[in-house]
Amino acid sequence: MSLRPAIRAFLALGALVLLLGLTFLDAARIRRARRAEQAGTARFAAQAGLTDLALFNEARYTRHPTQADRHSAFQDHPLAFDHFPSGSLLPPRSHARRD
Repeated sequence: MSLRPAIRAFLALGALVLLLGLTFLDAARIRRARRAEQAGTARFAAQAGLTDLALFNEARYTRHPTQADRHSAFQDHPLAFDHFPSGSLLPPRSHARRD
């Protein structure tokens, strides 16, 4: 039995959609399994007085955007290259953008 190319493409697409659905089910299963762990982490953060999550650990201006000095990325001069790759992953702060 030889299948037409369109039928093969439809079957492949259906299999991929099924796999995508399975990834969502797996994510929900993992989320339920880690609820207790996340609650423990939240309790620890509250007891330790931690405020914000550090996004990156490289440069002080990429650790948390709300805690960064406006000019810390330009420590040498305003046209200096960014020394850390994480600086390119954060968008410019609202005061630096032109809208």
